[in-house]
Amino acid sequence: MLVPAPRGELTSALLDVLQSGPEASPDAYRRLEATARDVLDAAGDILRHDDVQLALFCLFELHYSGLDGVDPDMEWQPELIKVRRLLEAAFEAALREEVHVPALPAPEAEQVAQALFAMAADDDGPSVSRFIARHATEDQLREFLVLRSVYQLREADPHSWAIPRLAVGRAKAALVEIQADEYGGGRPERMHSLLFARTMEGLGLDTRYGYYLDRVSALVLASSNAMSLFGLNRRLRGSIAGHLAAFEMTSSIPNSFYARGFKRAGYGEDVTFYFDEHVEADAVHEQIAARDLAGGLAEAEPELLADILFGASTVLTLDALQGEEQLAAWTEGCSALRELPGQGSGAAAALAADAAAVGVPA
Repeated sequence: MLVPAPRGELTSALLDVLQSGPEASPDAYRRLEATARDVLDAAGDILRHDDVQLALFCLFELHYSGLDGVDPDMEWQPELIKVRRLLEAAFEAALREEVHVPALPAPEAEQVAQALFAMAADDDGPSVSRFIARHATEDQLREFLVLRSVYQLREADPHSWAIPRLAVGRAKAALVEIQADEYGGGRPERMHSLLFARTMEGLGLDTRYGYYLDRVSALVLASSNAMSLFGLNRRLRGSIAGHLAAFEMTSSIPNSFYARGFKRAGYGEDVTFYFDEHVEADAVHEQIAARDLAGGLAEAEPELLADILFGASTVLTLDALQGEEQLAAWTEGCSALRELPGQGSGAAAALAADAAAVGVPA
């Protein structure tokens, strides 16, 4: 992944250590840990804290494809794991304070599925998808893709951490079935991450992973970080299962609206295929995820039921917070992207310039 610009003293200290690699001094690690503690002590809203969320995102990224120029051995550097655990603990505490978990159903597959479907149906968060379908401008369509690219360009990877963490049985089989579809069912050209990249290309956007990381908000990073937190910690395997279930259950209908919005703007199947594919695929996945994955896991390990619903509720909560932030900017005629130094309010214009540079009409 392309290395982002720091967003404060914590990410500055972290990137200095990462770029020093195995030659980083003990003093540098001590300064990093002390900075992390000081920033967390002074932080108010962890979910919207740019410095904390970017630092955690970079530390998690060491366990994915890594950061450009950073030695792969840094993945398991004990001092970095220690700092990651500090940030994880604060982030998880913030999530558990923000996220409302409904009353627990019986740990039976059908009861769990019905509870999850009820949660999805009761979700009254702001509808970015309906705004896209009816009102979004060309600039806003590009911004939407940029904001989504943090997850979509590596779609399915965070949830795949759960595969070795589930015992052989109904839940594991369901998870593998879902993930196989996400990765194209053996056809690399049908991998969902590549389909999303094709959509981005259709609007003249750069598809290198991390290219737009500096332009997304802390809440966008928090959504990605929640998946990594749940997936990388075995004790939270219930949360990653519930997260995927809610993720699939809240995907099919919104994707139909996204497709409608891009078609309204004049884009063809080369751009909308990603969304059209999810309308059909996720209508099937939601049933498997709710009944076989989440419900099957609850039956096999009833003690995970609360975390299953916590993971599902986290999706709904963070989506609502992001939607509020995004729509507030758009309805005020502003960009939903972060401003870069020297850019001023020209975030949308910068994306349009990117598109024009590759011959896509702005």
